[in-house]
Amino acid sequence: MPRSTTGSATKKKTKRKVKKNLVIVESPSKAKTIEKYLGSRYKVMASLGHIRDLPKSKMGVDVENNYEPHYISIRGKGDVIKELRKEAKKAAHVYLAADPDREGEAIAWHLSYLLGLDPKDKNRVVFNEITKDAVKNAFKNPRAIDMNLVDAQQARRVLDRLVGYSISPLLWAKIKKGLSAGRVQSIALNLIIQREQEIKAFKPEEYWTLDAQFKKDKAKFDASFYGLDGKKAELKNNEAVQNVLAKLDTKKPFTVSSVTKKERKRMPQPPFTTSTLQQTANNTLKFKTQKTMMVAQQLYEGISLGRGGAVGLITYMRTDSTRISSVAKHEASTFIHEEYGEEYAALKPRKAKLSEGAQDAHEAIRPSSVMRTPKSIEKYLTKDQMKLYSLIWSRFVASQMTPAIVDTMRVDLTQNGVTYRANGSKLKFDGFTKVYAESKRKDNVLPDLKEADEVLMVKNQPNQHFTLPPARYTEASLIKTLEENGVGRPSTYAPTLNVIQKRYYVKLAARKFEPTELGEIVDKMIQECFPDILNVDFTANLEGQLDEIEEGKQEWVSIIDEFYQPFSDEVKEASEKLAKVTIKDEPAGFNCEICGAPMVVKMGRYGKFYACSRFPDCRNTQAIIKQIGVKCPVCGKGQVVERKSKKNRVFYGCSRYPDCEFVSWDKPVGRNCPKCDHYLVYKKTKKGQQVKCPNGDYEEAIQK
Repeated sequence: MPRSTTGSATKKKTKRKVKKNLVIVESPSKAKTIEKYLGSRYKVMASLGHIRDLPKSKMGVDVENNYEPHYISIRGKGDVIKELRKEAKKAAHVYLAADPDREGEAIAWHLSYLLGLDPKDKNRVVFNEITKDAVKNAFKNPRAIDMNLVDAQQARRVLDRLVGYSISPLLWAKIKKGLSAGRVQSIALNLIIQREQEIKAFKPEEYWTLDAQFKKDKAKFDASFYGLDGKKAELKNNEAVQNVLAKLDTKKPFTVSSVTKKERKRMPQPPFTTSTLQQTANNTLKFKTQKTMMVAQQLYEGISLGRGGAVGLITYMRTDSTRISSVAKHEASTFIHEEYGEEYAALKPRKAKLSEGAQDAHEAIRPSSVMRTPKSIEKYLTKDQMKLYSLIWSRFVASQMTPAIVDTMRVDLTQNGVTYRANGSKLKFDGFTKVYAESKRKDNVLPDLKEADEVLMVKNQPNQHFTLPPARYTEASLIKTLEENGVGRPSTYAPTLNVIQKRYYVKLAARKFEPTELGEIVDKMIQECFPDILNVDFTANLEGQLDEIEEGKQEWVSIIDEFYQPFSDEVKEASEKLAKVTIKDEPAGFNCEICGAPMVVKMGRYGKFYACSRFPDCRNTQAIIKQIGVKCPVCGKGQVVERKSKKNRVFYGCSRYPDCEFVSWDKPVGRNCPKCDHYLVYKKTKKGQQVKCPNGDYEEAIQK
């Protein structure tokens, strides 16, 4: 019999679609990493940075109405905004998880406006590192958007717009089109020009040294002239040297007049802040500041570690704090005990003083887990990522270790009132240098000397020297100077250095900044018309006031007004009194091959170039090329010339291009390999510059 279905009919189960939570971050790589941690109930999307900003075509700030900024959606972001709005409408809840700084807070605020969210609602999520625990804990404690942070960012944006869009039109009208000026970039340019003026005005002074070698029994050691009659003395000329030499009898022994032995501690440095990371990466890895920040961003947002998936390897890379969380300290201590031993683990790691103006908003830059040693994840990283991660990891681990201990010995050797001094040192305990060797140091061990011992002089070499001018700024030293003067903040240094190069106000030669003629013209105009912009103390004080907005101690409109009122008067005065600057064209010394008119040297965006003097009637231009005195190794007809890529990198090519397409990043030598007949090139190696065959068949050292 068929079964009765009366009263026992099965009810069809209807699946109810569960609404997902929407999380918005800035970048797709960050979105991918976070979505993996949060699971299926969350959808993570990227805003691709800022989605609203001031318009490029006009000032966009209403100076008559409390400096009200007129924001517009950024061109090209229409599809992104449309997609975000669509997903926000059907989401259970929207979380704004932009970066944990002023810029990130502003992005979250702009998103809340476009998506119709209430900024007072608890929809803002921040985390200092992109790891599973940090992300999950952050979502347990969402907060409202911090309007103090938003106002602090908005004040800086408005101030920079007022300065840039007031001075730049003057530069366009009085000098040439395409120029710009800004608060921090103007000071950076001025510092570079001041240093160049110091170098030009520098007058070298003569001085001498007396470098000697002594021996005690069979042991030889070096010492240098120290002074006369127990007092330090300088040897300013050859006459002073001859007076010292006249007092000496090299056949007679010197007496050891004093021996000083000390134990010196070398303390580890604190973990990196943004500026110290930029400086160290520039000095040790030869990374440009922009490259350092780009690679650090990749490490922060997440790297795929095989089956484990993507994970953020470092904490947030924009910080001016050296503070470390207790969890990170404990993990580092455990690692150091297990890996190196108890004697290497510091009981109370040294605390660094915060620099003036530092916000201490979040931690120093450190690895998200010290257990991820550089070696253990090397295969997942690119070369640049590996270099930077190793630097950050080792600096952090070293900061939690004990000091290095060095035994030092100072010996004074005397004869007839003339004193020579020898300094020796020996590493007694390596401490933090086991992990983070700041520089390769060599022990200088002196023989076991006691007071009243006698030693013989083996040789005595007088050497003439001249004092050197101050060094030009590198990216590292310029950032250090800006930070010491309280100018700018960590996030501004990379774009500032990029802009002054992009505008061709300065150029990098051998990794050092040199001002261009255009840069000097712009700097002179700003000095004459806007002295406050170049006043370091004024700018540092203004930075301090802007920081107080972040702390809720100042109101942003009043700070902007206090600056803008006298500044706007300076702008009006400058536009009236400034004469138009004519950048004179230099004669090139040859005629245009098209129309026969004289060619001239003109100043362009990327430097000087040849152009026809009849421009715009004749538009013939040529690059200014430098011959290196070597025939083209490919065609044998043209000359090898030095050229520059769009990124300002030097390369070498044939003067007959495009008829001959020879190019090389390395400078050709002018002769061929004796083994394979390929042209030889100069290569920089750890041993110094060498001549090498690109095929690897031959190499030779360059005789100095």
